Amino acid sequence: MTAATKLSWAFREQGLTDPLVLAHLLAQLAHESGLVPREENLHYRAERLMQVWPTRFRTLAAARACAGNPERLANTVYGGRMGNTQPGDGWRFRGRGLIQLTGRSNYETYGRLVGFDLVANPDLLLQYGVGALVAGAYWNARGLSRHALRDDVTHVTEGINGGRNGLEDRRLLAVAKRQVGLR
Repeated sequence: MTAATKLSWAFREQGLTDPLVLAHLLAQLAHESGLVPREENLHYRAERLMQVWPTRFRTLAAARACAGNPERLANTVYGGRMGNTQPGDGWRFRGRGLIQLTGRSNYETYGRLVGFDLVANPDLLLQYGVGALVAGAYWNARGLSRHALRDDVTHVTEGINGGRNGLEDRRLLAVAKRQVGLR
């Protein structure tokens, strides 16, 4: 089965068939992962760490301690939150998949929703089928179709990542829907 076939199958399994909803979902996934299931890239320079996580890295010295060390960075920025309670959970449950699912709680919740033990096997998110099922379940759990049907990229983006990171890129990607005759 091709990647496109797996995406199509998974989205149908999650009840995501409306063309406008799919256009918005694909735009978000294109921004999050380039439509390729992958691990979060945690290779940052110290200066960039201070921009991305300003509350975690208030000084250049603190940022330098994690720069170039993805495991230490993940444990620093994700440890003790999102259900990450065990040493090493930040790294173990870093962003993965098409949607960049992050945190033990999300791995538990969405693994249960799609029928895979993502806590024991986090790398399953790197498979197209599992990654697409999880992306669809995440979308549905957050009720993002209602925003997509209103063509509201801002609220869809906030539902995906909790903020407006990459909003302009996501907006440009969503414009692709016009190229296929959608609103």
